[in-house]
Amino acid sequence: MAGQAEHTAVSKLSEATLRTLPATVKVPGYDHAALTPGIVHIGLGNFHRAHQAWYLHQLMEQGLAHDWAIIGAGVRSGDAKMRERLLAQDCLTTLIELDPKGTSVEVTGPMIDFIEVQPGNSALITAMSDPRIRIVSLTVTEGGYYQTETGALDIDHPDIQHDMHHPAKPITAFGAMIAAYAARRAAGIKPFTGQCCDNLQNNGAVLRQSIVGLAKLIDPELADWIDREACFPNAMVDCIVPATGDAELSFVKQLGIDDAAPVTHEKYRQWVLEDRFCAGRPPWEEAGVTITDNVHAYENMKIRMLNAGHQVLANVGQVLGIATIADCMADADVAAFFNKVETDGILPHVDAVEGVDPLDYLALIEGRFANPLIRDTTRRVAFDGSSRHPGFVLPILRDALAAGASIDGLALVEAFWARMCEGTRETGEQIEANDPVWDDLTSAALAAKSNPNAWLQQTQFYGDLAHDHRFAQAFDRWLRMIWKDGARAAISAYLSA
Repeated sequence: MAGQAEHTAVSKLSEATLRTLPATVKVPGYDHAALTPGIVHIGLGNFHRAHQAWYLHQLMEQGLAHDWAIIGAGVRSGDAKMRERLLAQDCLTTLIELDPKGTSVEVTGPMIDFIEVQPGNSALITAMSDPRIRIVSLTVTEGGYYQTETGALDIDHPDIQHDMHHPAKPITAFGAMIAAYAARRAAGIKPFTGQCCDNLQNNGAVLRQSIVGLAKLIDPELADWIDREACFPNAMVDCIVPATGDAELSFVKQLGIDDAAPVTHEKYRQWVLEDRFCAGRPPWEEAGVTITDNVHAYENMKIRMLNAGHQVLANVGQVLGIATIADCMADADVAAFFNKVETDGILPHVDAVEGVDPLDYLALIEGRFANPLIRDTTRRVAFDGSSRHPGFVLPILRDALAAGASIDGLALVEAFWARMCEGTRETGEQIEANDPVWDDLTSAALAAKSNPNAWLQQTQFYGDLAHDHRFAQAFDRWLRMIWKDGARAAISAYLSA
């Protein structure tokens, strides 16, 4: 993000200042103040604003979907900070596309309000009960759906127990959605569509399970109504969107914009979506969204090659002290490790999608990951490995074991996760807590230094994999080698095998 000329005049982003921004910044061509709501989105992070909101912005630029504007929402106390930032700039967002061929900047405005973040979520429930709201969408992270290791709803989780016993004052997004469904049903209003935008296989089905499963604990008749009348389309989403830090905040000011919550992103985007909506939808296909009944094939390729591939890089990157995913791809050892794991360990378990060959898709991913302008940190990508490894990596490992295929690379990936969770880099630096269950992971990782099987005994992640001799033996060998000889020695041994 270097090489930009610094502007002497910096405008605070707002509706009033849109026309004063530099001519190089694209601003909405529609009347932001005239938009009316159709979507409540829970989880207003960078990804949503660079992805779903961007697609809606494209429709609005075409004169479409002006009655589908987004109202932001959150159910965590930390969401209040984002609310303050966005309301102070009329819910506008600066998107900075980082492409080695040239950076482009645009301000997007499909969001028009942000609901107050409250204990009990009464304001959120009221907003979702409004008949104008026809979609409630979510980006609450892969680990935010209260799933057990078998994929069922974790009805014993304290949050689920709370919402079961206090349905009028829920603390989860799902409890709030159920309360809104109940209010709509009582008022004779059709249900809204629940739209998951998180990186989960069968994400619509997972959202349905969370909603209907919790509703059954509260009101079985309401659960039946939701299950029968509401829709939860499956979708696959893709765009690399780094976290915003001081560098991004400084960079956007160099462009002449004072934006408290700018978003940087790569040029590539993809959204594949089932056409299952119970109360209508924006014409997403007019903005480039792929509408299909075969979302699973797309998500299988993407989650296995890109999301699992991110874990291949991020954990070893943290161990070696490599700052970003692009830096990992610039490291000859790590890049070769990534390519071999993908080629030998992942591609055999991925099918082509409508003419997209997995090898071509791998080349696309390697180019995206290597983009030096995308400062996507290994720390961010490694976050919540306790959800991402079971969700992205271990299903491939199970398929490889069942097929009698190579599992060496995937076992090494898991060994690097265990090494990272010990909490120190090979440089001697400390790795700060980076997982909701970091203390448990660190305890298991410390025990695994002398007994690698101790890591695999975390059955909440590995299930019965610890009893698979081939995997347990490979994992044991790799983790012992990493601790004895170092990460690069393990990579070298894998590459030469």
